Amino acid sequence: MMTSTVEPEVGKARLRKEDARLITGRTRWTDNIALPGMLHVAVLRSPLAHARITSIDTSAAREMPGVVAVYTAADLDPEGAIALPCAWPITEDMKHPRRPVLAADRVNFAGEGVAVVVARSAYEAADALESIDVDYEELPVVLGLENALADDAPLVHEELGTNRNALWVFDSAEAGSGGDVEEAIRAADSGDGVVLRRRFRQQRLVPAFMEPRSCVVDPTGPQLTLWSATQVPHILKTMTALTLGIPEHKLRVVAPDVGGGFGGKIAVLPEELMTLLIARKLGRPVKWTESRSETMVAAHHGRDQIQDITITATRDGQVTGLKVELLADMGAYLGLVGPGVPILGAFMFNAIYKIPAYHFACTNVFTNTTLTDAYRGAGRPEATFAIERMMDELAVELGMDPLALRERNWIRHEEFPYTTVSTLTYDSGDYEAATARARELFDYEGLRAEQRERRESGDPVQLGIGVSTYTEMCGLAPSRVLGSLSYGAGGWEHAAIRMLPTGTVEVVTGVSPHGQGHETAWSQIVADQLGVPFEDVEVLHGDTQSSYRGLDTYGSRSLTVGGIAVVKAAEKVVAKARPIAAHMLECAEDDLEFTGGRFTVRGTDAFTTIQDVALRVFTAHDLPDGVEPSLDAEATFDPENFSFPHGTHLCAVEVDTETGRVRIRQYVCVDDVGKVVNPLIVEGQVHGGLAQGIAQALFEEAVFDESGTLTTGTFADYLVPSAADLPPFVTERTETPATSNPLGVKGVGEAGTIASTPAVVNAVVDAVRHFGVNDVEMPCSPMRVWSAIHTGRSAAGGPGGEAGGGLGSIDATSGGAR
Repeated sequence: MMTSTVEPEVGKARLRKEDARLITGRTRWTDNIALPGMLHVAVLRSPLAHARITSIDTSAAREMPGVVAVYTAADLDPEGAIALPCAWPITEDMKHPRRPVLAADRVNFAGEGVAVVVARSAYEAADALESIDVDYEELPVVLGLENALADDAPLVHEELGTNRNALWVFDSAEAGSGGDVEEAIRAADSGDGVVLRRRFRQQRLVPAFMEPRSCVVDPTGPQLTLWSATQVPHILKTMTALTLGIPEHKLRVVAPDVGGGFGGKIAVLPEELMTLLIARKLGRPVKWTESRSETMVAAHHGRDQIQDITITATRDGQVTGLKVELLADMGAYLGLVGPGVPILGAFMFNAIYKIPAYHFACTNVFTNTTLTDAYRGAGRPEATFAIERMMDELAVELGMDPLALRERNWIRHEEFPYTTVSTLTYDSGDYEAATARARELFDYEGLRAEQRERRESGDPVQLGIGVSTYTEMCGLAPSRVLGSLSYGAGGWEHAAIRMLPTGTVEVVTGVSPHGQGHETAWSQIVADQLGVPFEDVEVLHGDTQSSYRGLDTYGSRSLTVGGIAVVKAAEKVVAKARPIAAHMLECAEDDLEFTGGRFTVRGTDAFTTIQDVALRVFTAHDLPDGVEPSLDAEATFDPENFSFPHGTHLCAVEVDTETGRVRIRQYVCVDDVGKVVNPLIVEGQVHGGLAQGIAQALFEEAVFDESGTLTTGTFADYLVPSAADLPPFVTERTETPATSNPLGVKGVGEAGTIASTPAVVNAVVDAVRHFGVNDVEMPCSPMRVWSAIHTGRSAAGGPGGEAGGGLGSIDATSGGAR
């Protein structure tokens, strides 16, 4: 009997198929699209954060060279009927203010669109904006979460009567998944326990994708065609049809190659709807592409939370309760999934730990700022940051090593599957193995010894060691769970496989990549499932005409949901080929084995390939009676559970106590993402995630002044790190396959971002804790670190400060600021 010797594709470090065209520019970004007679749109944006619009004079702009039309809200939406959608009403009484395509009578954040110019060129459209005269009557601005909740605070939306968007609560005692947190706090207070309270600030971030947002609308065909640099072409199609009343079958949405998203392209944009309305009015193709400065003020932001955390524990380090009270800034309006982002985090504050009692409450708040929505990790990085900072703080309070405290409380490998206090069931994991390997690669004991030596010698450059252990819920699904959270869509995903007559394969996937490497990974999966060469697989995506069904890309769901839909479709292809192969080989179906692309008669050398079957189907000259002449198949996969990657990240930083400068000296991470399809892609995802998480810890912050103007509106002010600002990374993996899908895969796209931020901040605080510092607000800039050192010293009553739970005091005469 012949056996296949084809090397499996899954697990192979294949170079990405798509990279050649992406990095050489031989591709089609949305802004590259040029259609005959196409016009260009530019948006006039409010310079004020809160104001009434008393008049708009567009007459001069209409006379500018190249200008075809100028529109205000009264022109595009005279009835005031259009409101951008929010797909996640987290509570029945959630406040949802109408967000118009263009502001009509009032602007609520600096950057909100008030008028548009349509011209023959983008330059002429931009020039004409300066000729539009808008009169504003300024209104009081409300900024800051606690300010917005004050009784006398100005209201972002007067018609709502409040700046509260919603209050969402989870309590383990009420859910029956754990005990009463208040009882845990009382017990720790009155007995021999510990109650620790801390407040953390999750600063506001800008997704900062490489390709600015862009869309093109062609109204001249039998369907309206909308090209958009979006992560969600299918969701955009459905939401646009519902919002504008367009029959969905008359709308085609295409996401061509998209240059990054990080959650920042998950929205349904006012500019997409505006461009579509204009194209229909004029009967001509229309394009809008934002400038980078528009991205900073008008694309959505991420994070922006105040976290009040209470943790209780016994004196020997057993955590007994966790209480989380969040304030989350929605900005001036609600994004597509913005209200639900903190709620995703609600299920992850307990992280990898066995916490007996848990209470979570989140208040979403409106302010006169750019709206917030999903940003890489979407709620889970915020949760991981809080619990991992608290575990370090608790370790100091108890005089324990931070790794030992974590091990005291984590779920052990033999306890999986494990249902947590937040009701999720973790299917697999081995936190011991990942931590042990990270500790070894990092030389944890050696660095701790060096830290003690620097403390004792009064070295002005102090060493800090940061720990972050994490898990996350990813593969955004299953649909029933999302439904229980009032999410406005399902969590399934769709795929189709077409066997062509020559034996090559087309795969149609409902997930829409923006840098993840789907074309390569899906080709590897299909090559193994069908036994065809990797090079003979073509992956089609992003066009709702060819990929007519899907739920797109976000939440690390592409492989764990979309990739499994591909597997399920491939299984159907093989099943359809089996009776035809049996007919060709003159045997019973039960006598056939399928491996490596061959149907072999068991116990013989007789075989036929799936490519031979595809040609036989094409000719259809000799098929079994009643068999359809097609091998094509499609499948929709809705998982029964999330997937739960995990890992341990260790960071060593050097902090110059005289300047506050932080330098990452060493970074080690050991992640468990289940079975790996392509190690190169996994490494790329981890490195990119680490960069974004470290950027939050040390560099990035969106800042508004007291008038609501974004003062970090360019990359000169908003500090995105380059490769030169980041350290080399030591990365490795352990492997516990997921049990929720047949490939055993888990998500990886957000893991690095989730784990790295607390690892770095824990290291920074650890380096200067003996000066009386127990927190440094992010980003840990030199000024903030220096100020924390000096504030801590002053509070401790001297230039050297007091040793506070650290590993030795510093000699004030030989170190510190001068």
